[in-house]
Amino acid sequence: MKTTGMHRIGTLLLMLLMFQAGPLRADALTDQAKSLLDAGKAAAAYSLLEPQEAARAGEPLFDFLLGLAALEVGQNTRAVFALERVLAVDPGNVRARAEIARAYLALGETETALQEFQTVKRQGVPADVSMTIDRYIASVRRGDNEVARSLTAYVEASVGYDDNVNVGPNRNSVMIPGFGNIPFRLSRDSRANEDGFGSLGAGANLRQPLGNGFALLAGVAATSRANFSKQQFDTYNGELNLGISRTVDQDVFTVMLQEGVFYVDDSRFRNHTGLTGQWQRNLDARNQVSVFAQFTQLRYPDQDVRDADRWVGGAGYAHLFREGMVAYASVYGVEEKPQERGVDWLGFSGWGARLGGGMNYDAQTVLFGGANYEHRTYDEDDPSFLRKRRDDQFGLLLGATHHLTSQWSLTPQFNYTHNQSNVALNKYHRSLFSVTLRREF
Repeated sequence: MKTTGMHRIGTLLLMLLMFQAGPLRADALTDQAKSLLDAGKAAAAYSLLEPQEAARAGEPLFDFLLGLAALEVGQNTRAVFALERVLAVDPGNVRARAEIARAYLALGETETALQEFQTVKRQGVPADVSMTIDRYIASVRRGDNEVARSLTAYVEASVGYDDNVNVGPNRNSVMIPGFGNIPFRLSRDSRANEDGFGSLGAGANLRQPLGNGFALLAGVAATSRANFSKQQFDTYNGELNLGISRTVDQDVFTVMLQEGVFYVDDSRFRNHTGLTGQWQRNLDARNQVSVFAQFTQLRYPDQDVRDADRWVGGAGYAHLFREGMVAYASVYGVEEKPQERGVDWLGFSGWGARLGGGMNYDAQTVLFGGANYEHRTYDEDDPSFLRKRRDDQFGLLLGATHHLTSQWSLTPQFNYTHNQSNVALNKYHRSLFSVTLRREF
């Protein structure tokens, strides 16, 4: 799940514009409400303030705290009313203007929100705040506009090093029980190969609103990777997707068709066709849950025995912290069934989990990372290794994206994968480091 531009803008400006908050009269009620908000207890703050609105509406500090609490619990219209009262008394209150912009975004009034952010810029914020506003306004215009058609595109180039370009075992020989435990020496191309690489990628996404909360979604992406010396492992992949989404209040329903192809050394290695469905609910301004399901047909033109149908289903949760950090977690079940008869040892079932997050290091740099785990148990004994295969796969991702401008970014990242298996031929580890230059349109 991605963090929306609206959430990122609100969090960053909440931190970066605190110096702009002017002196306002405080009392026991507002002190308590502020303490609750600082502790992340927005619902309690809203319950404390809302009953007093009729008596205290018009007091700038009370209205600001009420507006902020209402926004945090998803009462966006109430937030707008309260913050409008603040700005009527104090038009120069930058923080209130930034928060009302976030409320307008939550209500789908994108153009009004963008106008408010432009007003914030004109009020003389520091250069790093201005750059942050520019970058995320661009993001909102590209991805969060619910009224007009949105077309985005990118091109990127990467260079890196991979110590296992062919995802092979990190050993020279294996003993195979089905052949009397005779050690078999692996060929050079069968075991892990290391190499440097360069890659080029491009893609585009279209979002066309259809009215009544419906939107048409379409996308295309392709990546070509060339190794410096191991050209036999050069790869190319391309994917098309087409779908529809429906937004109803805090719920977003999405159905997407996907078609893709994967080439190795100029030969078609695998095709996939899939259907994905997802329900996402924005619980409030900082919390999001989702449930998803996916069916994919995997077809291997030169290895029919590997053809399979794959099912994945799970749930996820994401939380945006006040400090500008987002964290997410998901769990899922997976099952893969071969199409050929008599090869059940190629089918498996299992489960997995993912954890990750990101944080704003400064106005131009976002740090991100994640970890994943997947357990797979195969259905029948492998005829060569005379046992049911079991895999435990671990993954780690660390990286940072530095925004050179609002369109250009540079991303160094490190990926590590370790697959532990009771079948020696399937044990491997892989480390990959890359630096990517990206241009968004």
